[in-house]
Amino acid sequence: MLNRIILIGRLTRDPELRYTPAGVAVTQFTLAVDRNFTGQNGEREADFIPVVTWRQLAETCANYLRKGRLTAVEGRIQVRNYENNEGKRVYVTEVIADNVRFLESAQSREGGNTSSGASSMPEEPAYGGGGNAGRGNNNNNFSRNNNTQDPFSGDGKPIDISDDDLPF
Repeated sequence: MLNRIILIGRLTRDPELRYTPAGVAVTQFTLAVDRNFTGQNGEREADFIPVVTWRQLAETCANYLRKGRLTAVEGRIQVRNYENNEGKRVYVTEVIADNVRFLESAQSREGGNTSSGASSMPEEPAYGGGGNAGRGNNNNNFSRNNNTQDPFSGDGKPIDISDDDLPF
């Protein structure tokens, strides 16, 4: 059996960070995910999917995610139910995220760009939670504070590699 989901969308509002009575961090936010087709009126429709993160991932999401940010979420679907104040059974379907990737930095969202030759890095890395800690880290080895150039930044010329250099 398999219960995995991957979503890419934009946050509809800032995440809400709360703590359980035991002190465990939990964050909730909603991801607006565009559909691949347009509706009868010719406009693109979206699904609004509730997402829940726990522990360190919850705190990271609360600190770095904001309304409108493009985000990828990997996790599982959970259906839970409870009885509301009027005695009716309420069913809730939500995504329990174990990996969240921040697909754009706040700087790129605001239209800023770097004029230096150093490689541009996102302000905040992406993080995975649970057993995936560190898996989604987007940092590279090039710092904004030194003059190290990215050896793969393109001047448009092909890279000359001999067949002996290839591992296959």
